[in-house]
Amino acid sequence: MGNKHAARAETSAANRAEPRWPAMVALLAVGLLRFVLPESLSAGPAWLLIVVIGILMVPTTWSHRRGLHAVNKVLSYILITLVTADVVWSLGLLVEAMSTRSLTPLDLLRSATALWVSNILVFASWYWRLDAGGPHARDLRGVHCDGAFLFPQMTLSREVRESRGDDAWMPGFVDYLFLSFNTSTAFSPTDCPVLTRWAKLLMMLQALVSLATVVLLAARAVNIL
Repeated sequence: MGNKHAARAETSAANRAEPRWPAMVALLAVGLLRFVLPESLSAGPAWLLIVVIGILMVPTTWSHRRGLHAVNKVLSYILITLVTADVVWSLGLLVEAMSTRSLTPLDLLRSATALWVSNILVFASWYWRLDAGGPHARDLRGVHCDGAFLFPQMTLSREVRESRGDDAWMPGFVDYLFLSFNTSTAFSPTDCPVLTRWAKLLMMLQALVSLATVVLLAARAVNIL
């Protein structure tokens, strides 16, 4: 009986499964932004990151389609961790380049912008992957009522949600992208209170990276003037 119930839950989750392609596009975009950086700010050749992303996406997508959700989760963690490490490494090299003034103003502006956008995409990927157990767990739940972030839809009464057609509302990647964008621009989640410690720590780290990038640009602009 338990196996039948689990099978029905898996089938139902598959029918309403959140599309994974936005998260894949976000990571590929980070890989493409690598080409904007000067060679001195990259760990290896410019094409290396997007090749690694492409290679890891093959088994990650395959495991998702085959229903190997534990494998899919581990591969996703590995993929996002590698992309995050690459962005952090490039940011460290940017800080070093600032101290030696080895970059032209144009290269500095271009690099800082690319890393700032990469920061938004990377942390949106982390929020999407970690919140409420990840996308598969959210699919199984059927309606989003518990998680690390209190989205506005979660505060509406059932009657209001039904009238709006949001009775089975669940956050998608765009919701986490919006959250990540706000964190990097306003240094706060704006419309989504943060409920868990791990999410607060991640948002603090993202805001710190964003602030460091903005401060670097401002400091360089003052020196130029």
